[in-house]
Amino acid sequence: MSLHPALAAGKTAVITGAADGIGLAAARTFRELGLNVVMADVTGRKLKQEAEAIGAVAAPTDVADRAAVEALKAVALEKFGAVDVLMNNAGVGGGGDAFAGDDAWKRILDVNLWGVINGVQVFGEEMALSGRPGLIINTGSKQGITQPPGDTAYNVSKSAVKALTEGLAHTLRQTEDCQVTAHLLIPGYTFTGMTRRGPGGKPDAAWTPEQVVHFMLARIEAGDFYILCPDNDVSRAVDERRMAWAMGDIIENRPALSRWHPDWKDAFASFASSGVNKL
Repeated sequence: MSLHPALAAGKTAVITGAADGIGLAAARTFRELGLNVVMADVTGRKLKQEAEAIGAVAAPTDVADRAAVEALKAVALEKFGAVDVLMNNAGVGGGGDAFAGDDAWKRILDVNLWGVINGVQVFGEEMALSGRPGLIINTGSKQGITQPPGDTAYNVSKSAVKALTEGLAHTLRQTEDCQVTAHLLIPGYTFTGMTRRGPGGKPDAAWTPEQVVHFMLARIEAGDFYILCPDNDVSRAVDERRMAWAMGDIIENRPALSRWHPDWKDAFASFASSGVNKL
């Protein structure tokens, strides 16, 4: 596979949320490709262990804290002189619905949204003006597009990441001589520390983080901005129907989240099943 020029040996990647899951899989893969890797996470002991195992630099970081992200950048520049790949991947769940307390909402938005804003603003402009090829990858979620009820705070945070990354891509295109591209990673059901429940192994329906990263690299090479990952249960065709229905709520003036509305569930089921074999 011919890779993006920012993913060449000797280039430097900074990854947040790197102690587990997709971030850890990305760190391992980038190291295998010969990149220098700076791994950031709030989980200090595990982060250090994982970084030592692959020869990466561990930088304990709370991405919600702008000063901490500035310090992360300083570590990367001191060690390697430049940053070529930024993967804003840190995220948390469990924020709750619209009436959940402000503490839960603040935690979700501080990490999932402000963590990405901090990464983009601390690293991104310098990368864009450097004239070097670069990548900025922000981890979103299908929940930020289809808005399933239950964890509204998480949905809001990931909707905002989508909007931020779309705007970032436009800004990079408008920047003279910029060779940095932005990409929105939209994982499917992935077996990570955030989705793991209990001591059991990976569910059959889930992808591994390694599968997500392999798919991500292939789609970056293909030039995709929206990296929409399937999994072992939901195909891209099903995802597309669900997303089209969600947008149709506005166009057709249906009730909010009509996919889960009792008066519309049959219409959605008929729409979603047309042209695909499995919901």
